[in-house]
Amino acid sequence: MDNATDGFPLAGAPGAPLLPTVHEPRSSTSRVIAEALRSAIVEGTLAPGAPLRQDAIARHFSVSAIPVREALRQLESEGWVKVELNKGASVARLTPAEAREIYEIRSALESLAISLAIPNHTPDSLREAAALCKAAESEPDPALYVARNEAFHTCLYAPANRPQLAEMIAALHRRGERYLRLKFGLPAYKGESDAEHLAILAAVERKDVAVAQSLISAHLLGTGELVYRFLTERAQAEAAAAAPRRKRGRPARTPTTIGS
Repeated sequence: MDNATDGFPLAGAPGAPLLPTVHEPRSSTSRVIAEALRSAIVEGTLAPGAPLRQDAIARHFSVSAIPVREALRQLESEGWVKVELNKGASVARLTPAEAREIYEIRSALESLAISLAIPNHTPDSLREAAALCKAAESEPDPALYVARNEAFHTCLYAPANRPQLAEMIAALHRRGERYLRLKFGLPAYKGESDAEHLAILAAVERKDVAVAQSLISAHLLGTGELVYRFLTERAQAEAAAAAPRRKRGRPARTPTTIGS
């Protein structure tokens, strides 16, 4: 996230993609604004903690404040934005606890989904899953990898025919996308994840429900713990680096005189 800005608008971000302007009815306008801001957050153009000023966003999109407020409320409900009284909106920060919890919930839901899907898989659906697995394994671009990773998981669960379960899993994939991208700073673990995908696919092809459930659970819980450790260690390193700066900037204390 080296190119991230400290807030909106985005003119200060080197090479940052321009957000689109919109000329649509208000209901769809708020949706377009929300999607544009979500993409900027996921891509790292808007940094964690960056303020999101409603007036600047409204000017950029040439709209009133109403669809902007609706877009920010939507993003807040999805966990992308934090809104505080008297402070306004800002990009939600990446936290170790959230990362771990997202993957814990995914583990439970996707273990159920794969158990329901396996009996309904066909040769065609398995060929599609294998192609998606291979595409994700060979993808070096973080944005495309995230999309192909989700497509692979979705393909594994699609034969379950549980639309509400699929919707919940998709929402968690979106919520966890910023965390998944951190794996690209840890290439060894990305390779490990690809190997786990192959093992899960093999269990699905054998119609081994118990093994597939065990593998998908371990795969997701392991990712959650990896990201949890990474973010925790990064926060500790940042705090340690900031401590000397705070100490240097602290005003000298006046010696206390006995009896004063």
